[in-house]
Amino acid sequence: MGILRTFALGGIHPPENKLSANAPIETLPVPKQAIVPLGQNLGAPSKPIVKKGDEVKVGQLIAEAGGFISTNIHSPVSGKIFKIDNAIDGTGYKRPCIIINVADDVWDDTIDTSAEIVSEIKQSPEEIIDIIKNAGIVGLGGATFPTYVKLMPPPGKTAEYLIINGVECEPYLTSDHRLMLEKGREIIIGTRILMKALNVKKAFIGIENNKPDAINHMTELVKSHDDIEIQSLKVQYPQGGEKQLIKASVNREVPSGKLPIEVGCVVQNVGTAFAVYEAVQKNKPLVERVVTVTGKSVKKPSNFMVRIGTPISELIDAADGLPENTGKIIGGGPMMGKAITSLEVPVVKGSSGILIMEEGESFRSTEGPCIRCSKCTYVCPMGLEPYLLSKAAKLSNFEMAENESIMDCIECGSCQYGCPAAIPLLDYLRLGKLKVGQIMRNRK
Repeated sequence: MGILRTFALGGIHPPENKLSANAPIETLPVPKQAIVPLGQNLGAPSKPIVKKGDEVKVGQLIAEAGGFISTNIHSPVSGKIFKIDNAIDGTGYKRPCIIINVADDVWDDTIDTSAEIVSEIKQSPEEIIDIIKNAGIVGLGGATFPTYVKLMPPPGKTAEYLIINGVECEPYLTSDHRLMLEKGREIIIGTRILMKALNVKKAFIGIENNKPDAINHMTELVKSHDDIEIQSLKVQYPQGGEKQLIKASVNREVPSGKLPIEVGCVVQNVGTAFAVYEAVQKNKPLVERVVTVTGKSVKKPSNFMVRIGTPISELIDAADGLPENTGKIIGGGPMMGKAITSLEVPVVKGSSGILIMEEGESFRSTEGPCIRCSKCTYVCPMGLEPYLLSKAAKLSNFEMAENESIMDCIECGSCQYGCPAAIPLLDYLRLGKLKVGQIMRNRK
């Protein structure tokens, strides 16, 4: 496997609990009704181009990008537009959605639904970027940043390395792991497509060494590709953070306030690479993704290929139902995920997992006074002082928060994980980042 690489600063190693690692991907039945939120990317919400009563097919464009940092949305099902209305999404608030009553599963005629793997890449870099843009692909690791934007470096910046993120450092989640095992060939072709779009000569695929089967499988697949290297990484949370992965892979540090392109790197998730393969080689827009459903009391921890817009209640039912001792349902992993308030919340492009936590496991201890132990500072992978930033946010001292680089926080939760005073540091940091971000945008 070679040398185990990792990042240099901070980090923790929580229990992994990869309960669904050996569960093959199952295709979930199409829902009777799909709820498709218009805000599924980091950026402006999409704008609907359909109306109540319209008939749609799977893969048909139903909402256009609402700006440069935005994405198209395609119908994940075939049927009739029931209404365009507000519905609860993963934030817990009601947001604009397109609600579709499902009929027969009819796909758009332009989509290749065959299982044949297409290896030859015929498109030019410009055509690839255009296809990815039109297909509505976003970062599937959770950030949901529009993929095509990352493939267009600003003037004066050049990509030197493509780094594919197969780390999946969040405890419990296994969707990327299973995707590498079952769709490895497609991921490699997707990687080559992204390399061509960026005009880079070298790509690295980083995988933590708690996934030896994925490392071995992917290493075998790239034997004939000298320009793609599989890197075995030390298990260290949050290894999957862009800046941490760049440090581990190519030993470069992204400056404060800057993007990976500043050091010649572009990072994409393995799920994104697979979606890129399907878009470019099969003309298939992003209408489905793999979602892990797991938890210590879940009878059947699973990985499902799910259509966007499917209520999470249907995924939980497919995993043999909600355990009686459920205390909380998390969208995502336990470190960075957020509590879900309704079982009718739909799967979106950024949905990586549904974690069902037991009552005792989800209980929050009472917040105590900070004892100045410095544990939060020691584990911060960004070299910040979470105790200071959280206090600034709590006291609405956003000028101090900005000066102390709160916007560099990657919201990994490492600080809160080990806090002996049970201070909800991540909550305060998220609040501080939200307010500081608003102040900075208003200033511009």
